Amino acid sequence: MSELVTLCENRDFRRAYQRGRSFVSPILVTYVIKNKNNNLRIGITTSKKIGKAVERNRSRRVIRAALREISEKIKPGYDLVFVARGKTPFVKSTSILSAMKKQLSEAGILENCQ
Repeated sequence: MSELVTLCENRDFRRAYQRGRSFVSPILVTYVIKNKNNNLRIGITTSKKIGKAVERNRSRRVIRAALREISEKIKPGYDLVFVARGKTPFVKSTSILSAMKKQLSEAGILENCQ
């Protein structure tokens, strides 16, 4: 199992936005781009369009909870940036999980998922 690393640098986020493939749903946008090392790097963004701090924090929390469930099945060597949408703070992590599974399967980086 590869190491799970958090994206911190602005340039890493910009690289994902500009060169990565995007997968869109009403509750989540996922950007996927291959990285040079063998780590799985994750970034989560929530803009002020989502709402006040409570909604933005909840959005990050439900995205992290959904990611925790499938992180073992994601192939290493990719940068993933998850962007919360307007509906994200109002749905449960199971809804986020199903959207995330669908998007990562489309990207071809989810291993043996039902």
